[in-house]
Order: sequence, then structure tokens, then C-alpha cells
Amino acid sequence: RGQALQPLFKMSYSCSKAGDPRPGHPYKGGNFCAFLPENTEGVKIAKLLKRAFECELTFQIKSCNGEERVTWGPIPHKTSWDGGKARNGYPDAQYLHEVGTVL
Repeated sequence: RGQALQPLFKMSYSCSKAGDPRPGHPYKGGNFCAFLPENTEGVKIAKLLKRAFECELTFQIKSCNGEERVTWGPIPHKTSWDGGKARNGYPDAQYLHEVGTVL
């Protein structure tokens, strides 16, 4: 595997805003970790993911069992080094190209 970049996002409790499922209601945050290879392409994608986060495109708020909570948004992230594409992990030879296209 080699060394890897591991972006960690910490989302705390807060109130939702216009455009969220229930504006003005509190939502539950969480810790989110994503993995990228530490190579030229991985560093490039990390910069694009950082920009997407700054533009509030990385996460969304969803209702789950009557509770609002933060979840991953439409940008695909690798949340494990194992399990392959089906489990949001590696190996996935096309991931960096696919996420680059989305970003």
C-alpha cells in the first residue's frame, strides 16, 4: 500500500440551513475518514476534495429514523483500504479517474 493520505473530516452538531431536509432543526455530526494513495494523482485529488469541502459539496444532511444526520454527499470517497469498489475500498483501479471526473 505504501503511505497514504488520510483526510479526516469532523462534523459536529449544528442546525440545518435552507435547502436541507428540515431547515433550522439540529442534526447529528460525526467523524469521516477517506483514503487516497500518496502519489501525484492522489495529491491532486486531495486538493480537489479540499476545495469541494470548502464549497460545502462533500456532505449532506439526511433524515434517518426521525433524526437528521450528516452523511457523505454525492462525491465518492474511499473509506477503507480493503473491500474493493463494492465496499468503498481499494483495490479500485478507476477510482482516481472517476472521482477526478466528478470533481
